[in-house]
Amino acid sequence: MQKPPNFLFIITDQHRADYLGCAGHPVLKTPHIDAIAANGTRFENFNVATPVCMPNRASLLTGRYPSAHGLRHNGCELSYDASTFVEALRASGYRTAAIGKSHVQPMTDFPAEPRADPDSLGPIKEAWKSDGKDYTHEEPARYETADYHKFDLPYYGFDHVDMVTWHGDLCSGHYLQWLRKSSPLADFWRDRKNQLPHNFICPQAIRTPMPEEFYPTSFIRDRAIDWLDGVKADDKPFYAFVSFPDPHHPFTPPGKYWGMHDPEDFEAPPGFEQHRNPIPPMRVLHDQWKDGKRADKAQEAFMVNEREAREAMALTCGMISMIDDAVGAIIEKLRETGRYENTVIIFNADHGDYLGDCGLLLKGAVMRRSINNVPFIWSDPNDRAAAGSGAKVSGAKVSGALASTVDLAPSILERAGVKPYYGIQGRSFIGCLGGSAALRDQLVIEHEDTQTRAGFKKPAVARTLLTKTRRLTIYRGETWGELYDLEADPLEMNNRWDDSEYAAERARLTEALMREMLDNVDASPRARRRA
Repeated sequence: MQKPPNFLFIITDQHRADYLGCAGHPVLKTPHIDAIAANGTRFENFNVATPVCMPNRASLLTGRYPSAHGLRHNGCELSYDASTFVEALRASGYRTAAIGKSHVQPMTDFPAEPRADPDSLGPIKEAWKSDGKDYTHEEPARYETADYHKFDLPYYGFDHVDMVTWHGDLCSGHYLQWLRKSSPLADFWRDRKNQLPHNFICPQAIRTPMPEEFYPTSFIRDRAIDWLDGVKADDKPFYAFVSFPDPHHPFTPPGKYWGMHDPEDFEAPPGFEQHRNPIPPMRVLHDQWKDGKRADKAQEAFMVNEREAREAMALTCGMISMIDDAVGAIIEKLRETGRYENTVIIFNADHGDYLGDCGLLLKGAVMRRSINNVPFIWSDPNDRAAAGSGAKVSGAKVSGALASTVDLAPSILERAGVKPYYGIQGRSFIGCLGGSAALRDQLVIEHEDTQTRAGFKKPAVARTLLTKTRRLTIYRGETWGELYDLEADPLEMNNRWDDSEYAAERARLTEALMREMLDNVDASPRARRRA
């Protein structure tokens, strides 16, 4: 009987699908991640359930859309009552670990924008009562003391947690507690007044004085290596979730990674002026930029000029290069422990970044491919064993399957030989690992904002229908929308929403979106009685 496989799941934060060497990036070299793809299948049409950190990470864990699992937007939390595939693996005998960024509970102490006037609410404020459980494990206050914060385990199915919160050189969590114990210069390095001199003008470009060995990427690499060392003699299969908070802004590649890529070597994508008919939020962001009022220090999209875009691209590649080196070290340790031969290695990201797409930077409510399409690679030991035995294999494979974050849970469970729980909404893509594209014809991407911005009168709510040749997006309360012909216009520069030649197509896709949303209605819990 074949032993259950181990899983090493490596994930990055705010990382576009085309920012890998194996995806054809013209400048960036990622030899260690490319090596994973060379021994597996790279999905070129893998998409998020939503292009926002917290709800998409919850979709990864549950196999369910945000509208079903309840963590619909940043600032909420994933209920402990929500089942995760990690719990199913653990119940089936797997050892489980989360190392790095989790972000299924709030990791800041910033107050949220009110969604309703408090004076308009009665004695009961919410439709759902609080369950009274502790959802503060990722908040900053937990990590202000010298004592390593202890989690109530298991944490969403994880027996071991090394927590990293926030971004760049300002990361918190267990990392910050370790950093302050490791060096008396920890807070000096994190103080923006002490950044090294540079000539970059891109907003949020920070040349950190923090040495590479103290940067969060190195901490996560070392904790992953330590954990793999600790389980090398264990008979149990394992699932290790190794989560890097880079290349998310601010752009803070340390040491040699800051100057590794020259902005002059990058070509910015077509800008706002090249778009034939930009939607109102894009025009608002463009006007804010022209008027000098862009929100360029916040966690939201804003417009940049070509030089700023190229600088952001170069610094992002510096952060990815550091991650790639860390991935190489982790894979080498996996080999040393003797567990490589039976480990599925997965590489993914939680969402993308506009990175100059139509002049935009970061992410927001404009549902473009640059934030929805993310890297996904699956390297299976069965394929590696066939290659090592001299059997005829095709080497690196590329699947065009239209896949989603919600598909990860059922796929991992199937590969582990564990039956799924009721209510999973994704589909297993195990049958696509040979390069097949036969998974689905269309999928939904959800988006719900928490703040009123980019000209919206209320926090934006959007639903996107994606096919292999079309992208339709409808925004709540708006008469305008988006329809792109991805065959004729892969860069999404000509919105066909009001084009009479596409009127029938718009109607067909709108109906298809409605039917997909009906299919995605939460089916859990299953009825216990007929009535």
